Amino acid sequence: MFERSRKGEHALLIQPHAGGPPDEGLLEEFADLARSAGATVAGVVTARIDRPNAAMLIGSGKLEEVRAAAEASDADLILVNHPLGPGQERNLERALQRRVVDRTGLILDIFALRAHSHEGKLQVELAQLRHMSTRLVRGWTHLERQRGGSIGLRGPGETQLETDRRLLQKRLEQLQKRLDKVEVQRNQQRRARMRSELPRVALVGYTNAGKSTLFNALTGAGAYAADQLFATLDPTVRRIELPGGGVVLADTVGFVRDLPHELVAAFRSTLSEARDADLLLHVVDAADPLRDERIRQVDEVLREIGAGDLPQVLVFNKIDRLGEGADDQDADAGTGSAATRPHPRIDRPAEGHLRAWVSAREGQGMDLLRTAIGEALELRHVAGVIELPPGAGRLRARLHELGAVRAEQAGEAGWQLQVDLAESDALRLYAQPHGDVLLPLLDADMLARVNPDADFRAGLA
Repeated sequence: MFERSRKGEHALLIQPHAGGPPDEGLLEEFADLARSAGATVAGVVTARIDRPNAAMLIGSGKLEEVRAAAEASDADLILVNHPLGPGQERNLERALQRRVVDRTGLILDIFALRAHSHEGKLQVELAQLRHMSTRLVRGWTHLERQRGGSIGLRGPGETQLETDRRLLQKRLEQLQKRLDKVEVQRNQQRRARMRSELPRVALVGYTNAGKSTLFNALTGAGAYAADQLFATLDPTVRRIELPGGGVVLADTVGFVRDLPHELVAAFRSTLSEARDADLLLHVVDAADPLRDERIRQVDEVLREIGAGDLPQVLVFNKIDRLGEGADDQDADAGTGSAATRPHPRIDRPAEGHLRAWVSAREGQGMDLLRTAIGEALELRHVAGVIELPPGAGRLRARLHELGAVRAEQAGEAGWQLQVDLAESDALRLYAQPHGDVLLPLLDADMLARVNPDADFRAGLA
């Protein structure tokens, strides 16, 4: 039985494909994943697979080619861009005498490297153990059955396997309980944000599209951002102010094609930030030649987690990387000449989502993006003069807290305030004690959102 090496930073990549030439974009992404995990790419072997080999995925002839390439490049790790069954993984390791990791195992390893928060570490460990549980049986020599009964060769055998399996199951249960507690806390925080009635906006997108950089540009939060896949996993939530009022903005984990189901399940609390949002900012790398495909892949993951029908604003980031004469695939969108493409703008197509073109790294187009968010959420302001009676001190304090008071004059009858506040804030305050003083600022359509039968009250304005 092959004894797994602890080394594994010099990697040979295997790219399976079914007929036709291999997908260069998929291969480049897999190489980026390998480098993100800390590996050096020693070489690449493509393998056409019309009918997967049940024992090792690839056939015997391709296996010899992989063995020769691994020896020639001195690779100590084989990375396969395809899910492998436990038996296939063990058979390949035995035949190649090198550690073998499939796509799912590689992504799990990157997540383990990137997770920093308590919740993130729990989620990654849970996903890793679930993945490992299917690969436990006879994966290492110390877990082999006892051999032949000879003196000195008797070992724990299947008893050790059963012990490890039992310990693994116990650890899985412990992790799940701890994650359930963390999720309860996160749900409480989410419900508190929902009670505040602030619209919720979530950043989603393909990994390395610049979500965290954009999050920092909008909020000044200082979240970790780097030019690498899955640079950050831990969700971050901040409030930002828009021309039409405040919103809650959440950064989420980046997506990737064929995202392992173990990760979708383990990161359900993180992904719920997207599922429970009122609006999704779908961040796209504008300079990525495969960006249309990336958009489709993210939309597919959103459908998987139940967020496929939410309204979106497409945010084409990294416009600073677009050349003045580059063909950035906008001919079909009717977005103007090539010379104008790199500049920040908002596109409002007759059909489909709003599109904002920005550069988060350069800070270009942030005001335009805030405008686009406000348009998508239909944020509106109301302004005017209101009269507050002496007993409305709490309402007056709340208006000051919202920064809505532009001028104030005190008198014996109370206060006269000149206010300018978001429509959502005005409707929320209208339902509170002394909220009737806001009635002159509200029209029938606004009142109908509070009470569909309140149209007659608009005449009082």
